[in-house]
Amino acid sequence: MEVGSRPNVILILADDMGFADLGVTGSEILTPNLDALARDGVLLTSMYNCARCCPTRASLLTGLYPHDAGVGHMGANLGTPAYQGFLRNDSATIAEHLKANGYRTLMSGKWHVAGDFMAREIDSWRVGDVEHPTPRQRGFDRFYGIVDGVTHFFSPHYMLEDDSRVETFPDDFYFTDAITNKAIGMIEETPDNQPFFLYLAHTAPHWPLHAHPEDIARYDGVYSKGWDATRTARHESMNGMNVFQTNWDISPRDADVHPWANEENTDWEARKMATYAAMVDRMDQSIGRLIAELKRMGQFENTLIMFLSDNGGCAEFMAEDGWAKFFPDTTQDGRQITMGNRPDVMPGDALTYQSYDKPWANVSNAPFRLFKHYVHEGGISTPLIAHWPKGIVPTSNAHAACHVVDILPTILEATGCAYQTEVGGHAIQPMQGQSLMDVFRGKDWVREEPIFFEHEGNSAIRLGHFKLVRQHGRDWELYDIEADRTELTNLRGSNAKLEAKLIKQYESWAQKTGVLDWNVALPKLLEAWKIETAEG
Repeated sequence: MEVGSRPNVILILADDMGFADLGVTGSEILTPNLDALARDGVLLTSMYNCARCCPTRASLLTGLYPHDAGVGHMGANLGTPAYQGFLRNDSATIAEHLKANGYRTLMSGKWHVAGDFMAREIDSWRVGDVEHPTPRQRGFDRFYGIVDGVTHFFSPHYMLEDDSRVETFPDDFYFTDAITNKAIGMIEETPDNQPFFLYLAHTAPHWPLHAHPEDIARYDGVYSKGWDATRTARHESMNGMNVFQTNWDISPRDADVHPWANEENTDWEARKMATYAAMVDRMDQSIGRLIAELKRMGQFENTLIMFLSDNGGCAEFMAEDGWAKFFPDTTQDGRQITMGNRPDVMPGDALTYQSYDKPWANVSNAPFRLFKHYVHEGGISTPLIAHWPKGIVPTSNAHAACHVVDILPTILEATGCAYQTEVGGHAIQPMQGQSLMDVFRGKDWVREEPIFFEHEGNSAIRLGHFKLVRQHGRDWELYDIEADRTELTNLRGSNAKLEAKLIKQYESWAQKTGVLDWNVALPKLLEAWKIETAEG
């Protein structure tokens, strides 16, 4: 492929966004720009992530399963190569591969594959050392964003531009807008004859619930009907739009979620979801602005754009004395933040710090079961949108099972770039995914290898249309995912030969990969975090 014809690549990652949170997947949230990319490109409906932010990002960037990339759990170092909490030297990022092939490599947003950082202890951070490498140390020419996993959208506690800390922020700062603006500037700085790779890693719509007032106002009253009605409406929209190859029955409301009719704080709950919707809306607006700039620069037609989410909707409850205690309780200018999910405080502005909680996460993950952390479909399913006018033609939704390990080989095929077998004097593991370019082009494509999942003892293997899955401490379950992707009919015990085969394959992978039993890993994690009980 000639230099002049090589496509630019933009990889956009949302944070904690559920499968059903886009217009194109049945949502009432306004996402016209992403919907247009899907309409004029392709929507993959059976794309899988790794159930949590750090593992997904590590896998996405390296084309390896999270444990092989060094991030089997999160940022804490648990003392083994699979759980060191930062990218291993025998892995290489998309940026390292593409940079070696002449690409300009750009990143704006959330890094979160570089060890553990406590947000209230920024003075002790060791950004840039061996266990806390920055994007610039892993192949990116430019970087603007955060190195840890969470930020205050209006008042970040720690940000970098390249390798220098950002000390001041304008009064109208909002993280989603800022990282997009910076990304556009990076593209504009790229020489005309040099293709670029941009990794735009959003923190939206991850908690805390922060959004512009005008965006929240757009959803005033939309959620007053509650989570049961909203979830049902999304499912009906999906079916009407033929999002999937089969209109599966929706999974029941999660057992831990009470009916909307029994909710006492309806205005507060509706405001939480309105704020969440506003965050997704603003992310889509920023993507629209990026697209407009690409068109203005004449770059849009030959840019491969991919969009997906790092895990399913997040059911984490923001308790005042739980998760909230790990984050600063004042803004950069010294104003006090009211921390936690308090019904007497409406979320959205800079002086709040809340999450949308399990009932609304159950809506985000419709029609599937469970949430972020888990490897049932609600925790690991994401839409994947791909758009490249010069490289792929619009096609109907594709349903082949895919995984984030497939993103790197896809980019390499699209760009004609070689996979580096050695980077920085270190031999690099072979990539573990398969290119999706045939899927993008509407060709028949079936994964030959199983897809494996493990996070916090939640485990799964998908091979063909069967999936074996379990929650930590519970028995294996077996589902025919093509007939029953909402995982309502457990087939365990109906096919002993298949079950034995899948269990053997999973256990072989887990042993080879270095998966720790969660009963062994959890005490190590709690010791690293210096806390006595898990915070979720």
